[in-house]
Amino acid sequence: MRAPNSIDFWRGYALITIFITHVPGNIFERYTLREYSLSDSAELFVFLAGVSLRFVVDSLAKQPLAVALYRLGGRALTIYFAQLIITFLAIAILAGAATLLDQPYILQWHNAAAVFDDPVEAHIGLIALRYQLGYFNILPLYVVLMASAPTLAVIHRLTPWLVLPLSLTLYLYTIATGFNLPTWPVEGNWFFSPSAWQFIFVLGFLFSGPNGYYARMSPRVKNVLFVAAGLQTALGAAIAIGDVSPDPANLPDPKLFFVFDKTYLSPARAIHCLALACFFGGAFTYIQRYAGFLAKFFSMLGRNSLNVFCVASLLSLCGQVARYAFNGRWEIDWLVLGVGAAGLGFTAWLTEWRQRHGGRAKSVPAPEK
Repeated sequence: MRAPNSIDFWRGYALITIFITHVPGNIFERYTLREYSLSDSAELFVFLAGVSLRFVVDSLAKQPLAVALYRLGGRALTIYFAQLIITFLAIAILAGAATLLDQPYILQWHNAAAVFDDPVEAHIGLIALRYQLGYFNILPLYVVLMASAPTLAVIHRLTPWLVLPLSLTLYLYTIATGFNLPTWPVEGNWFFSPSAWQFIFVLGFLFSGPNGYYARMSPRVKNVLFVAAGLQTALGAAIAIGDVSPDPANLPDPKLFFVFDKTYLSPARAIHCLALACFFGGAFTYIQRYAGFLAKFFSMLGRNSLNVFCVASLLSLCGQVARYAFNGRWEIDWLVLGVGAAGLGFTAWLTEWRQRHGGRAKSVPAPEK
């Protein structure tokens, strides 16, 4: 088990805030990152996914390329099956809530109506990731990013200088054209455009690690970057708090370069995410010193991010149902937060307990017959 560290801590923080914001209208939502930032926990989560990938790729640097590709491809499959499991469980939760509360309207929540109105095509779309429920559309993006990780690893191993230009070119093309993957059978596009969001994922990959871009910067450059990141963080906070947003009607084409669009990860959001990472990257040392329990708890969540994210998604849906059933009372918000935090903590603890228990079981020799 890894000791608490900055990456796991901030990934745990992202998981907690994603859980809170996925229960819209609750009283704690106003204290989350997106209320004080141009970017939010989704950008942070994807950026840190790229950081984590860099450490995995570096750890496999001495292994044959086929071994690295096998490991990375296996991770993509794991995330894919996790997406299917939580989606079908979410459908069951919606169906159960609609039946228990005698509210058929719940069957239409979060783009779920097609599952009940046209189950044949809907289930094909779910399997193909072309049909996604609202609030359950982050993992499909993660599946695509991790499916592209073997290609990223190959390019980085053979021609590392080519990674950033390729990623930036794809990002700029997406912003300029509005390219996105279509959904089916419900018409529309993916909530997170993979060809845009791969950019923040790749930046996390390139800037991290002992040989990453940030590690190769001189102390003077890092100091200048820290000050610039602080100013950008403050500017983004002022814009978010003031609820300032450019009017698309007054912007030149392509408008996605200038708006604060989440689907296409507009440049303002991407830059602000990088600024946050640079400005608060060293804060973990002080958090660990003065809030040790918080550092340990969030790091535990971050170490087991996939399991915790899956449980967080399902618990947040249950929280939505609870708020609906009790008319959004503030007492329910406290109960949802308490049950959610406890559930996520238990998920992380159980995951690590099973890993330790499994390790001991394997180390005990089989009894002689």
